[in-house]
Amino acid sequence: MSYDQRQTIAAISTAPGAGGIAVVRISGPQALDIGSKCCPAFAKTKIKPARRAIFSAWNHPNGEQLDEVVVTAFVGPNSYTGEDVLEISCHGSLYVQRAVLESCIAAGARLANPGEYTQRAFLNGRMDLTQAEGVADLIASESEASHRLALNQMKGGISKAMASFRQNLIDFAALIELENDFGEEDVTFADRTALKQQVNDLRAEIARLLLSFKTGQAIRDGVAVVLAGRPNAGKSTLLNALLQEDRAIVSDIAGTTRDTINADLILQGVKFNVTDTAGIREASDEIEAMGVERTLVEVSKASVLLYVFDVVGLSPKEVKDDLVKLARPELEIIAVANKMDLNPYTKAEFFTGEHLTDDRFLPLSALNVMNVEHLKNRLFEIGVGELPPQGSAVLTQARHTAALGQAGEALERVYTGLSSNLSGDLIALDLRQAMHYIGEVTGEISTDDLLGAIFSGFCIGK
Repeated sequence: MSYDQRQTIAAISTAPGAGGIAVVRISGPQALDIGSKCCPAFAKTKIKPARRAIFSAWNHPNGEQLDEVVVTAFVGPNSYTGEDVLEISCHGSLYVQRAVLESCIAAGARLANPGEYTQRAFLNGRMDLTQAEGVADLIASESEASHRLALNQMKGGISKAMASFRQNLIDFAALIELENDFGEEDVTFADRTALKQQVNDLRAEIARLLLSFKTGQAIRDGVAVVLAGRPNAGKSTLLNALLQEDRAIVSDIAGTTRDTINADLILQGVKFNVTDTAGIREASDEIEAMGVERTLVEVSKASVLLYVFDVVGLSPKEVKDDLVKLARPELEIIAVANKMDLNPYTKAEFFTGEHLTDDRFLPLSALNVMNVEHLKNRLFEIGVGELPPQGSAVLTQARHTAALGQAGEALERVYTGLSSNLSGDLIALDLRQAMHYIGEVTGEISTDDLLGAIFSGFCIGK
């Protein structure tokens, strides 16, 4: 989606709904003119309005007063978008918000598209693409860790890493290109052994950053965890023990849970989206059958499966049979051996096999809250790993990993070319490819389709 920056845009930038105050934002070449048309005090001021807040009536262009507002002006390029921007703080009545927005449109603005303010900031050089994505992540953050990660990205955490990669490649390419220019004179400007080491170092840095994606995605989106197992295994009791509250109904009657129960568990600042499900068995009625079907759907979407089983009521063969049905290559499984207080002599070796290793077997008693803290620690280790150091670059977007993966492949070809004494011309081609893909991450290389896909996911007022 392409936007015309010659037009002035307007939108309500605060969350939908009534409140004490709402903000309507105008950006573009006519922003200050619209302020003069609708805000009498703004029109009369003789002072340059940059970063100046003015209390005034706000009128429709036809002269009808709509509200008393505070108008703040930001003169480009010193604004969020890099253009002239007006922010109108009005009362938060739904009617007032719509009326003020409609008055801006009547005065010459048009309604902003999703993400158009941030896209203009990107196009005007106020931020690169990774920082823009950080803005979206910051708005969507729901935990301390996701907030910290998004803030670091918005402040340029990934941008700095990409700039360093790109500069190394530029310096490297300059030596190769210089050799090409003086090729006929048999002049060597670059020690190829040293260059191979530089390429290897850069490949290692890219590989390290690619490994951060699993952690970054878990922090950004949360970890999807499903509690599954046979009826009366103690899944709901375990959910309550994890949350330290009575979130699910607990009963000795098999099949109490007929539908999914969702809850958020915060571990070390990271959100885990935990879903309790109906027991897996041959259903006795249509409603229970629907519950079992939903269980299998939830398991198919999960990152981590807590397979809960009763160590008294279930044999090792039955456990292994269940895991065969539930396992898939990308699913992390922890087998929770519940009710260990009733059978403390149960050993992991009885249950381990193709889909379960010793380190994924965890005995506990949900009813007595025995070993539940250990389960939380294992859940964090398996779902997230280690939290990255403060301020370090961490990948959170699939497109980042795709572009960096291609850059790494191009550098592998460079290394092979250096080892095989290929001509500088061929090596330079792969170097330019690597720089191209790194430029895709920050948006130095971009297409309208890519920008449309990224910014369409923003809210209207951002």
